Amino acid sequence: MSLKKGLTFFLLLALAVCGAILFFSIDRASLEIFKQANRFRLYLAFMFVTCVWMLDALKIYLLTRAAGGRLSWKLSLELTWINYFGAAITPMQSGGGPFQMYIMYRSGISVGQSVAITIIRTVLVMLMLGAMIPFTALVEGDLPKFGWGARGFVFYVVIFIMVIWTALIVSIVKPVWVKRAAARIITLLRRVGILKEKWEKKLLKFVLKEIDVYNENLRAFLTTGRKPFIAAAVVAFFQLLSQLSVMPCMIWALGFPVKYYQCVLVQSVFLFLLYFIPTPGGSGAAEGGAALVFSMFVPWNVAGMLGIGWRALTEYTGIILGSVVAVRRIGWKLANELLTVEPARETDETDSKGDAGGS
Repeated sequence: MSLKKGLTFFLLLALAVCGAILFFSIDRASLEIFKQANRFRLYLAFMFVTCVWMLDALKIYLLTRAAGGRLSWKLSLELTWINYFGAAITPMQSGGGPFQMYIMYRSGISVGQSVAITIIRTVLVMLMLGAMIPFTALVEGDLPKFGWGARGFVFYVVIFIMVIWTALIVSIVKPVWVKRAAARIITLLRRVGILKEKWEKKLLKFVLKEIDVYNENLRAFLTTGRKPFIAAAVVAFFQLLSQLSVMPCMIWALGFPVKYYQCVLVQSVFLFLLYFIPTPGGSGAAEGGAALVFSMFVPWNVAGMLGIGWRALTEYTGIILGSVVAVRRIGWKLANELLTVEPARETDETDSKGDAGGS
């Protein structure tokens, strides 16, 4: 999906769903409630969002240290914001990683290192988020209007987490399997005409080299880089806690009672599901889902606007900042090429930069 199409789809779907939510939920009573909102608690919600950015940047910084690389704090923060932008314009929020890896590569971090850092950065949060799901099912009866089929979802989460761990272990213990799979994929790309024959050997050589670097860095997380890696895991926990604290603060700001742990557990299911929504950035489902989650704790005439406000505060602000970083650091044209992927041209650029001493 091109950059223009992804961004257009994201905006149109988000605006359409937001408009529908407001049309079917808001009334005069809800406006009066929002006028009386506690500004300090709303400010506290914004502070939690800021903490999420800061902690994510610190996590990237620590993981880079664990992999034997170095990034400035400013660049780590920019990587956090550009992830919002990339995730917003690609299905299943998958575009943030390529943008981050490109910027890290241009900053002296090898492709193998950047892949390892990006994967672990995401996996840490997903595993922590997924670990909350089984507990959510155990206390399902204590959650308001919780009709999400939690126990069936738990089975899916357990399988998914097992697949992640299996893939990580295999990539560490049996890197030769990963190399074989990569070689077969490259051969397939050449056979179907996506990759030109003259670039096949160069791409294979580059990929095999970076698989070795990736494998070495995953091992480094548990050996020479163990201390910064553990610190990154602790930071990831507090980052997730800050993210899950925004919603209860917004509910409290309007004067509605809510149990913190209930709100956190319901969110954990919702946020985990968003990773698998096929629309760019989870648009549509994220806005509608947020309104439904809020409706478990507040009246519907308030839940709609809260859901949109939550989405704007936690995602849209990061997307706007990320778009500024993308234009300044990458440029619109190259950002589009990174998403659409032109193999032969990309391989040529990567190979020439690698020869110039990218890592």
